[in-house]
Amino acid sequence: MFEQIKGLFSNDIGIDLGTANSLVYVRDVGIILREPSVVAIQAGTTNVLAVGDEAKRMLGRTPGSIVAIRPMKDGVIADFEVTESMLRYFIQKVHHRKLIAPRVVVAVPSGITEVEKRAVKDSATHAGAREVYLIEQPMASAIGVGLPVHEPAGNMIVDIGGGTCEMAIISLAGIVFSRSLRVGGDEFDETIVAHMKRAYNLMVGERTAEEIKICLGSAYPMEQELSMEVKGRDLSAGLPRTITVRSEEIREALKEPLSSILESIRITLERCPPELAADLVDRGIVLAGGGALLRGIERLVAEETGLPVHIAEDPLSAVAEGTGRVLQELQFLKRVAFTAKS
Repeated sequence: MFEQIKGLFSNDIGIDLGTANSLVYVRDVGIILREPSVVAIQAGTTNVLAVGDEAKRMLGRTPGSIVAIRPMKDGVIADFEVTESMLRYFIQKVHHRKLIAPRVVVAVPSGITEVEKRAVKDSATHAGAREVYLIEQPMASAIGVGLPVHEPAGNMIVDIGGGTCEMAIISLAGIVFSRSLRVGGDEFDETIVAHMKRAYNLMVGERTAEEIKICLGSAYPMEQELSMEVKGRDLSAGLPRTITVRSEEIREALKEPLSSILESIRITLERCPPELAADLVDRGIVLAGGGALLRGIERLVAEETGLPVHIAEDPLSAVAEGTGRVLQELQFLKRVAFTAKS
């Protein structure tokens, strides 16, 4: 009986509001929702027809009367009303039959502007949150992967998400230096679309590009190179066509966005105070986010920096896990959050 009553008042939710996927963490339960950040609406209206997995299946396949959109762009809100509907859907899905509106922690990019912060806060408040706290993604990610952020020692996290790449050096529960780069998984997909158009005169959609990235994508030469068949529309004839693509050419195509990420990692290391830089020689860099799953990315970063590089145990869940752990310590939350009570 006590557990049932406690459930009615369980009001703490952590949200990783990502460009590609959104994860929701409920205090004392864990991550209970993991869905794509996609919303299907009726064309010309704000009438929401589907959210998450169901809406993602519609991407690029909708009739004229339905529009499937991703309301988050480069880690920030591109469509305020649709994001609000998406947040309401996520909050209601995990917070049904509760007596009190939830307290919500939302992870946001470290390079976010004041206007963008306000947009996230307002969206969460209108979606039904009682209090809204914003926490920087690299801090949430570092906590989520289990880095000892409270210690007076240097920890470096690089979180490669769908819309942004967040990197930070953390010590004593504070960010010493951070850098937010608007390059991520989406940029990899766009690069693949451009390569297919340039090399084969073939038009492919973003879902196909993502499939190519997952099946063939790599940042470092592989022992056994791969290939796959890709279907798309021939731009000359206008007819469907199938071609075979090799992993070597996809790796070559991904060089440009990867070099931007490596450059930012180098700049972050250059700005690192000497004492903390000495710690990084032993501790190295931790990679998180969906981009950390790209084959060989840890070898590329290690080769470029000369530091040990580790991939988080569950890179996709790092930020959401971090928001959840922060919820356990309200005083720590108030220290690291951008803003307190909404």
